[in-house]
Amino acid sequence: MQLTRRNILAGAAIGGGLLVAWSFIPRSYDNPLEPGEGETAFDAWLKIGRDGVVSVAVPQLEMGQGISTLLPQVVAMELGADWRQMAVEPAPVSGAYANLPLAAYWAPLWRPALAMLANDPDDYLVRRWAEGNRFTATADGMSLAAYEMPCRLAAASARAMLAMAAAERWGVAWEECSTSMGFVVHGEKRLSFGELAEAAAGFSAPNPPPLRPEEPRDPSFAEGGEAGDDLAFPRLDLPSKVDGTWLFAGDVRLTDMVYAAIRHGPRDRAELVSYELDNAGGIAGLVGVVPGKRWLAAAASSWWAAEQALDAMNPRFAADNPVSSEAMEIALDAAVRRGDAHLVHARGTGDDNYQPNFALRYDMAPAVHGTIETAAVTARLTGNRLELWMATQAPEAARAAAAKAIGLSLGNVVLYPMPAGGSFDRRLEHEQAIEATLIAREIGRPVQLVWSRSEEQLALNPRPPAAGLVGAQVTLDGRIAAMRARVATPPAALEFGRRLFDNNTSWTAISETVGEADPMAVEGMDPPYAIPDLTIYHVPVELPLPSGRMRANAHGLTCFMMESFIDEVAQRHRLEPMSYRISMLGGDPRLAECLQRAARLGEWDGGASGTGQGIACHRMDRREATGRIAIVASAAAGEGGVRVNRISAAVDIGRVVNRDIALQQIEGGLQFGLGLALGSASEYDEGLPMARRLADLQLPTLEDSPNISIDLIESDEPAFDPGEIGVPAIAPAIANALYSATGLRFRRLPLLSGGL
Repeated sequence: MQLTRRNILAGAAIGGGLLVAWSFIPRSYDNPLEPGEGETAFDAWLKIGRDGVVSVAVPQLEMGQGISTLLPQVVAMELGADWRQMAVEPAPVSGAYANLPLAAYWAPLWRPALAMLANDPDDYLVRRWAEGNRFTATADGMSLAAYEMPCRLAAASARAMLAMAAAERWGVAWEECSTSMGFVVHGEKRLSFGELAEAAAGFSAPNPPPLRPEEPRDPSFAEGGEAGDDLAFPRLDLPSKVDGTWLFAGDVRLTDMVYAAIRHGPRDRAELVSYELDNAGGIAGLVGVVPGKRWLAAAASSWWAAEQALDAMNPRFAADNPVSSEAMEIALDAAVRRGDAHLVHARGTGDDNYQPNFALRYDMAPAVHGTIETAAVTARLTGNRLELWMATQAPEAARAAAAKAIGLSLGNVVLYPMPAGGSFDRRLEHEQAIEATLIAREIGRPVQLVWSRSEEQLALNPRPPAAGLVGAQVTLDGRIAAMRARVATPPAALEFGRRLFDNNTSWTAISETVGEADPMAVEGMDPPYAIPDLTIYHVPVELPLPSGRMRANAHGLTCFMMESFIDEVAQRHRLEPMSYRISMLGGDPRLAECLQRAARLGEWDGGASGTGQGIACHRMDRREATGRIAIVASAAAGEGGVRVNRISAAVDIGRVVNRDIALQQIEGGLQFGLGLALGSASEYDEGLPMARRLADLQLPTLEDSPNISIDLIESDEPAFDPGEIGVPAIAPAIANALYSATGLRFRRLPLLSGGL
């Protein structure tokens, strides 16, 4: 539909600002971005104040990945704004911000029967479902893919309207005007965005908006500067995080609010059978006790008083089939050896005439997230209106679950998105929202529920355990002619989908996915190497321990198996590991370049015995974008055993939008992967995790952290999210380095779980 000034209206918003109607795109919802006094909202994405401040709505959870800077940066570059006048605010839950690429990627989870019909972001089914369900989940590195272009289009529209307003004053053609540093410019004349915003609301933006020819990218690459030197776009969230004014869910304070602590039963289906209420009578400040079917909560004037009350009441639970690590290992062993396997990927002739002469077994323990902050949510129930303050990666699912818990309509639930202090996909779950809502209803006052670290470790759903058999038909000269991989692990993504989209209990989700093949459970097992014949099988295993999402997800398992196996083939045939990999990468020269650059950066000397060096690489595909990484890890004997002292990585994530954030995310991913390689796991006994504190997870301390060097390769390829690419390849690189240092092969994650 062609836009005219007649069908663009500007009206007064509740806050006293101007709201530009956006009816030129048929929608079933109103513009969710509400302007305040003196502000003009140009779209669902941005508003401009009389003071020239440009505020950008961010519909993704800020959990340290920098999305609250990246999207405003995209707007600023397209709009021609002054970065010093950029602001950000969390976007309300709305179909206007539907995450279409993630909805398409997760189609097997929300529409299993129609997944093949809804596997593209532009599909009608995907758009209809995502917008109708207000799907704005933050996961799998899809934020930039989902929101960069909408932000650019919104900024381009606003830029054109501002130029039109200025051009009318100057009596010139608006196309002759430009924008820079928050001003519309024509020759020597200029007017600020703040001076023009209200007048610009009366103009119609061209359809389509005039995008700038260059895509947003970090200017430091073109200028040859180093990251950190005169940053053009420093993070917007850093000043408040440094001075302590950045608010997290646990910082919310409401009038008459009380604090709640909770105790959960053992995994996975325990029921509360008794507690000694009288023992809590002497606890000062205790307001009330709320028993759930599978938990017990106490509310008090302080969280510590509530926690003390729970200790005094000594809740007891009964469980029919508590989780145990021994039982899970038996089940995984039986499955990987004899279980029914589902073919999820084949190349060439598959395993026809497959004659393996080399095979290895790999085992991975359940991996836990180790989030910086534990689950926290504040709930206020006033009549039929419920308000929630929480950090969530899936806000609409949390709203729906809370509404269902107390029989409210979804429209009566308001969720205020809060940032997370690290999440690593832990905040895709929403059981804490249900618990806080029920406690608030029973107590009759606003309640802030905070899980203790012990409860966080007990209630989380870990990255699933797995067992894998990788075999190959290897020629005398070391060439892999055929390969077969057989991975036994629960259908973790399908389980998660049942919990998130159907609001199923964890045990119902497990029972509904028994025996189902889950390609996402073995994602990343298809290597970038030119192996002519390849088959990948998933053996779904039913375990009593629910499986959850985690940073890099299955790539953290499959890359470990594949890159460890490739290294052993090379060593077995006395082939230099880096050259051996490159010889099989004729179809991916960019990954070969990563290997060469990582080798130069890490001073690779061939990984010979005693050098303590190991190498690994990986490729992650996300729709049109691909991320690549190669790592050289160095390990040496030190006090207390073998220590990783150096990590050198070459990373190709295509077009780099913000180099400093990219480097932060890659380095953070490497550190997270280091934690997964050496710890971040838990055994279970009688339904309880043995690791109940952060100290139990064997996470690397500052003293343990190796020197990390990163060579970030910039290109014109589509931008790939840097947050997950650092995780997968670090474990096999360290395992290969440990072999070089000790002569021992480690085929289990965590690597040193069996000791040296």
